[in-house]
Amino acid sequence: MAHQHDDKHGEKVVYVGDSRVVKRAQRPVPRDYSAYPGKSEAFVPNFLLKEWMVGAVVLVGFMVLVISHPAPLGYPADPTNTQFIPMPDWYFLFLYQLLKYPYTSEGFKVLGTIGIPAIAFGSLLLAPFLDTGKERRFYRRPVASGLMLLSLAAIFYLTYVSWDHYQHELETRGITPEHILKHEDVLQGIETEIPGRGGGGSSSAASIPIVEEGHDGYAIYQKATCVNCHGNQLEGVGGVMPALRGVGDKYSKDEIMSIIQNGTGTMPAQYDDNIGKGLTPEELDTLAEWLAMQKKG
Repeated sequence: MAHQHDDKHGEKVVYVGDSRVVKRAQRPVPRDYSAYPGKSEAFVPNFLLKEWMVGAVVLVGFMVLVISHPAPLGYPADPTNTQFIPMPDWYFLFLYQLLKYPYTSEGFKVLGTIGIPAIAFGSLLLAPFLDTGKERRFYRRPVASGLMLLSLAAIFYLTYVSWDHYQHELETRGITPEHILKHEDVLQGIETEIPGRGGGGSSSAASIPIVEEGHDGYAIYQKATCVNCHGNQLEGVGGVMPALRGVGDKYSKDEIMSIIQNGTGTMPAQYDDNIGKGLTPEELDTLAEWLAMQKKG
């Protein structure tokens, strides 16, 4: 502190800065975390912000998929349909396939449904506590990297095998998946039931006339099992069972006969039931021919 004269006491007080304190022009920039080997970046906010950004991008991607590909819907569950093949969502296909093997099913159900999933997810939960090494390069972590690659390979393999087996079963049994049949029926309903759209503005399936009511096929139809689900006038039942008026626009005679013999969707095969009711193969052939004649035109 320096003293100088002022007007009152003959001296003036002037305060000056301490030359030992260095005044910085700007705040020091901390060193990057890469400068500290074995260390990581700050969890809050650096790491957490990155995770939130990645999560937001993934969420938007899922929303786009959900909007562009609506969930397929089938018909109401029918416990009497023995032709139905149950299938889980795609992300559970590998577990579904795993439960088909003898050592994870039958007498080993607990192992397949609880034991193996518990080991897998428990290992994933304990991984941060078991693998405490500071090395982050995957090729220098052979145990953790090997288990990860083995798990991914198993998931991809089991998913592929499950889907391939499902497609093979559909082809072998001649089954069309319910959600495809339901979608086709909805499209057909739009064309035939909504005025001003599609098939010429017809207001309902009942407006489509029955073709050749004097044909022998009509009398056979009244005795067949078809009448129980599709109505004696081919009008369908309760909006659940589809109408057969206009069915000839959708299926040929051979396709209708194949449906009678093998079933389709929730409809089981009807051939043996009709033979049991006293119909002959020739009568069923006539029935298929008559149903193929049922066209809107």
